[in-house]
Amino acid sequence: MDFESLLNESVRIHGHLCPGQVLGVKMSILGLKNIAIEDPKGKDRKNIIVFVEMDRCATDAVQSVTGCSLGHRTMKFMDYGKMAATFVNLKTGKAVRVIAKEEARDKAKEYFPEIPDKYKAQLEAYKIMSDDELFDTMNVKVEIKPHDMPGRPLKRVKCEGCGEYVQDMRDVESGGKTLCVPCAEGGYYKR
Repeated sequence: MDFESLLNESVRIHGHLCPGQVLGVKMSILGLKNIAIEDPKGKDRKNIIVFVEMDRCATDAVQSVTGCSLGHRTMKFMDYGKMAATFVNLKTGKAVRVIAKEEARDKAKEYFPEIPDKYKAQLEAYKIMSDDELFDTMNVKVEIKPHDMPGRPLKRVKCEGCGEYVQDMRDVESGGKTLCVPCAEGGYYKR
């Protein structure tokens, strides 16, 4: 995997170059290497799921490099607000969580003290910093439920509250009724 080519493709998809793009591309290369996925958009595309823990620029880079997406159900968004992602090889069960080191932000300034803008310094430094300087990695175990796997929904039911359909076993039993999450617990929108 050629870093510059992957970064250029990520920038094309994301719309601009930023430190998060560089981190996301490098994070993905490292994660894929650690779980022995060589061709994530080709022969290995059905063998990978990625859990991203941030809704920032780096997530677009992870999607760009891995080919994983919410629509394909191969990317899972965990709203933890952490600059981290877990790469899972579905064939072998091997999983690695890659976490961006906070101290890399300050260390970037040491690489380019002549650049006054800290984001520009980070952008350039992240390109040349080693994986050990940028990331911590941990081998993890991830149990993926059958209804969270890619493919057709295993179950589809009608909410007894709003009448909308719920799939992928996201329905909730409450008060003897089958409900969607917004009807059972409240949602991000109001009728």
